[in-house]
Amino acid sequence: MHRSYQPVLPCGNKYLQLKWDKEKYEGHKKRIQAAKPSVDTSSPAIYSHLHLKLGKLKLEEDRHSAIERENRVLLEKISRIVRTKGQIDNKNDYKAKR
Repeated sequence: MHRSYQPVLPCGNKYLQLKWDKEKYEGHKKRIQAAKPSVDTSSPAIYSHLHLKLGKLKLEEDRHSAIERENRVLLEKISRIVRTKGQIDNKNDYKAKR
């Protein structure tokens, strides 16, 4: 194997140069395997105040309370109609002029 080896730089002993090149290459491979990444690919920090959105929750709560209030008023109107005779309040009091 050392007879076919052609070193890049001139050397005195091709066999020793092959041995040294192999050692150097093996060390290079070990360093490559043990290398740490230089770019941070971890996820960014999560801040709860950016995801919670308290202002939006407050507006939604206010909207729901307004809807509940309107529903309660409508329910009271319907129950009053059911309890009473349910009189019609859309009479036309207009008197025709001759």
